[in-house]
Amino acid sequence: MSDSAPLSSEQTIELFKKYVIPNYGRYPISLVRGEGSYVWDAEGKRYLDLFPGWGCNILGYSPKRVVQALQEQVAQLIHIPNTWYTQPQGEFAEILSTRGFGQCFFCNSGAESIEGAIKLARLHSADGRYKLITFENGFHGRTFGAVTATAQPKYHAGIGPMMAGFQYAPFNDLEAVEKLIDAETCGILLEPVQGEGGVNIATDEFLVGLRRLCDEHGLLLIFDEVQTGMGRTGTWFGYQQTSVRPDIMTMAKGIAGGVACGAIIADTEIAPSLRPGMHASTFGGNPLAMVAGIATARTIEEDGLLENCKRMSDRFRTHFEALQKELPVISELRIRGMMIGIDLSIPSTPAVAKCMERGLLVNATHDTVLRLLPPLNVTEEQVDEGAAIIADVLREMATGIED
Repeated sequence: MSDSAPLSSEQTIELFKKYVIPNYGRYPISLVRGEGSYVWDAEGKRYLDLFPGWGCNILGYSPKRVVQALQEQVAQLIHIPNTWYTQPQGEFAEILSTRGFGQCFFCNSGAESIEGAIKLARLHSADGRYKLITFENGFHGRTFGAVTATAQPKYHAGIGPMMAGFQYAPFNDLEAVEKLIDAETCGILLEPVQGEGGVNIATDEFLVGLRRLCDEHGLLLIFDEVQTGMGRTGTWFGYQQTSVRPDIMTMAKGIAGGVACGAIIADTEIAPSLRPGMHASTFGGNPLAMVAGIATARTIEEDGLLENCKRMSDRFRTHFEALQKELPVISELRIRGMMIGIDLSIPSTPAVAKCMERGLLVNATHDTVLRLLPPLNVTEEQVDEGAAIIADVLREMATGIED
């Protein structure tokens, strides 16, 4: 923690104006402390955060086991290169693989995990295959491979030419995918639940069909589970909500309880294709991230958070289905565990601002979607509090339209 005197939000904003590249649209408050599902700004105002850390804080703020694990590890070993072994990396890999499948590679972010998965798919595929099919309204990250895999032109504007070898299909359209497969295709990459695209859920029929196409054509099926992993949907991984298992899976965001960490899981027959010298990550698998990941997994299991996720998801659904019947501005609800999308017939950004004024933090995405990614340990009282604020805001906005 800095030794300097605490600054007001306004003073911190002035620092940013002078010294930080302004590539983010930021809210005009400086956050200084968090506990559970609550966070406080520099002026002492408390907010209920139902979108903590952009989904990274899957246990909310300052989870006790994660904090303790970091405090102990930082006094022993902060970082060593991956030319050596460490017990925490082996143990966290075991946790992820035994709750999922295959073998792990560790990195630092979702975009890094996607880059590694792209390399692995190409390395494993024979006969010069290099093309990947991805999907409209998906989002895979900001590095060049990941952003090229992201179909929306707005993410490509001004940074072209993009990386070769990507083709885009409409989500949940199996026929369109089949038409894109050719002799150079090596794999299919998708989010089982599109997050940035508005909490769009892949149908079981679509995923089964993709698995069949991959098996028939010798392609790799890659799931981007950066958002859906680590219990977000009510199972350890999103694919476990279906009968389909991918060949490769990418993860990040919540897997280390808010500490920067990414990972790839690959089937044991595919993993060796990521051979020595072909890919690496300097800070990937560092001891701090690994002990945080172990503590996150233990918290989820010991506190029964997969079950809590399901119960709180049902509680949110009950609130919002009742609200949908009341307010025509709610076009559709899309809910899978602690991934919640409220699709509106009006822009969603004003709703975020109005919620923030009332002490609630949520997100707007895809122009009209109000998005929530609550922590797995959110309580009944916090669900009720957040849903009540959203209801008040949407009623106010709907009244404004009627007037």
